[in-house]
Formats: sequence, C-alpha cells, structure tokens
Amino acid sequence: MSLGQQQSARGVPCLRCKGMCSGFEPHSWRKMCKSCKCSQEDHCLSSDLEDDRKIGRLLMDSKYSTLTARVKGGDGIRIYKRNRMIMTNPIATGKDPTFDTITYEWAPPGVTQKLGLQYMELIPKEKQPVTGTEGAYYRRRRLSRQLPIYDQDPSRCRGLLENELKAMEEFVKQYKSEALGVGEVALPGQGGLPKEEGKQQEKPEGAETAAPTTNGSISGPSKEHVCELCKGVAPADSPVVYSDRAGYSKQWHPACFVCTKCSEPLVDLIYFWKDGAPWCGRHYCESLRPRCSGCDEKLRCNHDLRQILYLLS
Repeated sequence: MSLGQQQSARGVPCLRCKGMCSGFEPHSWRKMCKSCKCSQEDHCLSSDLEDDRKIGRLLMDSKYSTLTARVKGGDGIRIYKRNRMIMTNPIATGKDPTFDTITYEWAPPGVTQKLGLQYMELIPKEKQPVTGTEGAYYRRRRLSRQLPIYDQDPSRCRGLLENELKAMEEFVKQYKSEALGVGEVALPGQGGLPKEEGKQQEKPEGAETAAPTTNGSISGPSKEHVCELCKGVAPADSPVVYSDRAGYSKQWHPACFVCTKCSEPLVDLIYFWKDGAPWCGRHYCESLRPRCSGCDEKLRCNHDLRQILYLLS
C-alpha cells in the first residue's frame, strides 16, 4: 500500500490480535502496524476492488490476460475477472420454504458449478472462501502475503533509482513470461482439453480416461492418476489441479496445490514455476533476490540503513 492508503486505513482492527489492537497505525516505512507490531495483511487493509486490480495488473501482459477485463476509461488498466460462486439450497421449514445461500468469494474459473462445488469440498472447511467466514479472510491475508504489490509494481517501491526502476520492470516482465501461471481445475485426464463456452466438459459416462502428454495431447487410456505432492491416487470422478507449465501429465489434489517453500495453498491457484515445483509469488521472488526484513521489499543497496534501523528498533 502507498503511504496515503496506509493513512486512510488507520484504525482498521487486527485479525490476529482479536481485539487486543487499538487499530492499524502505519509505520513510516515498515509494512506493519506500530500499535500491535503485526503485518499489514493481518489487518486486511485492501478492499476487494483493490485486490482485483492488483491481480489484474499481475496477469495483464501475460498469457493469462483472458482472466482480466479492461477498465472503462482506465487507459489500458485491467482488472481481475474474479469468479464467484453462489449456492442456494432450499430449507424446509413448515409451510414456508426458506433458502440457505452460500457465496464463495472465489471459485475456479471455467468449470461447472457441480465441479466447482466438488473442488471446494476438497479444501479444508476453515480455508474455504465463504463470504463472512474466517476462510474468506484467510484468502485475503494470503493474497496480501503471497502477492505483495511492491513485487510487481515498481511505483510501490520506495526510493528506486532510475536504473533500479528499469531493472525492476525487466524482472517483472521476465517472471510473467517464464514463471507465472494459473492452475486449471478439471477431472483427472481432462486437463488441457478445450472448454465449450468457458465451461468444464463432463466426462461421458462409461468412457475411459486418457492421460494427456506434457503438451496437452492425448496419449492413451490410463487407469490411475497420482498427485504430484502426496503421491496419492486421484479418483476419476474427483477434480484435480493442473499446471500448464508442469505439463498435463501431472496433477495435484486441490488441497495439495501449495507453495513448495511455505506449504500454504496458492491463492486463487496463482503460482510461479521454478525447479520443477509451484511457488507462491513471495517465495519465488525471494529465491531470486533477497528481501529486506524491515520494509519487506526486495533488497537493494540503499536498504542497508533501513536494515540497521530495523535491528535497533
């Protein structure tokens, strides 16, 4: 967040402190609250719109730009077309039926509601992004933690010199081309297959499942699909996650598609591919450039004084 946004967010309660914090009090340069010492993500300072703009910026100018939409009058600015899912279940209460409505703040794009619900049921309940629940706050905290805005937008970094600005822009351009990815949800053996009108194709009843090769083409019948992380079998009628950068011969259980460094679920299936495994944005960037433990930005020569002040504070 910019300093102006931090100032406007004063008083936002801390989700970690559970009432112990008097409200967000921005530090002058560290990404934390002066009141409780917790990080910005623990206060969920950003709005849904700001989060969608951030992901839209990340995905634009990449092969995943179809997941974004142009903002009217935004001079080329794009916003994330976040897929939400609403489930309405009738509840019999005497003569007058009522309805229980559940809204998921995010759901896998390009799938049927049935497959999307199956996917959600395979995620731990406390991590399901249902509106108004801890799972929805958990998603937003991960979004802030895994995809820091200053890792993709040089204008959000403090004091960049002209040569550093150019180097940062090139760094972002490179990881968008070589590492950035968005996981795809499908039934085992159906990863990489064309979708009809943006909806996941259902496997015909009685049809044998074919295993795609790494370029998405079908190689032949396969009896068993195995999760890359836990090595457990993926049932033929249960959704899995595919990574196009890994190749469609590999799949993950929904709960197993996590960052190889921190083991946290990858927010909205956004990953960075490196060393044969998916990483979250934060740890991917840290694996290439060190991060200042004070201001949380990627380390540059003019961070040395900040680091000393951080250690003394």
